[in-house]
Amino acid sequence: MTVSSTGTRGETVPTVPSASANPAVDTVDVTALLERGRALSTPELRAAVDRLAAPMDTVAAYHFGWIDAEGRPADGDGGKAVRPALALLSAEAAGAAAEVGVPGAVAVELVHNFSLLHDDLMDGDEQRRHRDTVWKVHGPAQAILVGDALFALANEVLLELGTVEAGRATRRLTTATRKLIDGQAQDISYEHRERVTVEECLEMEGNKTGALLACAVSIGAVLGGADDGTADTLEAYGYHLGLAFQAVDDLLGIWGDPDATGKQTWSDLRQRKKSLPVVAALAAGGPASVRLGELLAADAKSNDFDSFSEAEFATRAALIEEAGGREWTSQEARRQHTIAIQALDAVDMPEKVRAQLTALADFVVVRKR
Repeated sequence: MTVSSTGTRGETVPTVPSASANPAVDTVDVTALLERGRALSTPELRAAVDRLAAPMDTVAAYHFGWIDAEGRPADGDGGKAVRPALALLSAEAAGAAAEVGVPGAVAVELVHNFSLLHDDLMDGDEQRRHRDTVWKVHGPAQAILVGDALFALANEVLLELGTVEAGRATRRLTTATRKLIDGQAQDISYEHRERVTVEECLEMEGNKTGALLACAVSIGAVLGGADDGTADTLEAYGYHLGLAFQAVDDLLGIWGDPDATGKQTWSDLRQRKKSLPVVAALAAGGPASVRLGELLAADAKSNDFDSFSEAEFATRAALIEEAGGREWTSQEARRQHTIAIQALDAVDMPEKVRAQLTALADFVVVRKR
């Protein structure tokens, strides 16, 4: 049973039931699943990017890690490849071959990277995947143009299949993209507000991260002929997995090791993000919560915030932890993970695929980058 407690500000703060063990998951090689997703989708992803006019093709290739800033071939970090892996498993959950899900994997990855290009520019992030971001190397205009082009390519990749299933898949992708953009708009607006509720933060993160992961884990099934009921249930798994994923991201955004994340120390605090640890800490009440609220309110009015020292950010991180924001967010990641796994019970699929989806969910909540 999930039990909820109420903070002093009247917000509901859920606690986490312990997840049941699944012995089948222990035999799943998650690294192999991620590599399969990358291996099957990357050639098609490269082919799609090659359609772009110069210099957008080169800028996109740099973003994906295929070349360096001078245009030389590179073997950069192309990301975790969770979404492509989910799209392929989605097809198999519907009884189709993994390859059926490849166009969906490519389309979702294109939309995901469209969002990264724009997010990096809007957030002022200078580093992603251990190197300079596109706007830093090629300028803001190219970051915007290439992001727009990747979104257009995503729809093109699906629609050129010319099937009824492709049309259904495209509709799900465009809906997910609109929600993703809604989430980014909410995220930006929250940076300028003194208070954001836990519920508002979860809604924003459900849009910004959950919607596209939900699409990833249904799009392959749709391409494989699954009905809407099956696709919707798989989306429920993906949505809650997305919330778990983002909760972990929020933890890494404050306490992550820069060598692992490729971002600055205290990254989210530098951007004044109202992420889950911050919002939960402010909602908790108590001396640390009150002091944190005072500091963040002063930060919002500060003219020299950009020159804050490491010690000043460390103080804010310590207050978040003391107020319980770090532990609450860790528990929330596990709670959302449990809900995601439970959603799979309603889908009739091969047990091997069920174990693989469960193992990927486990990977999401224990990752360090």
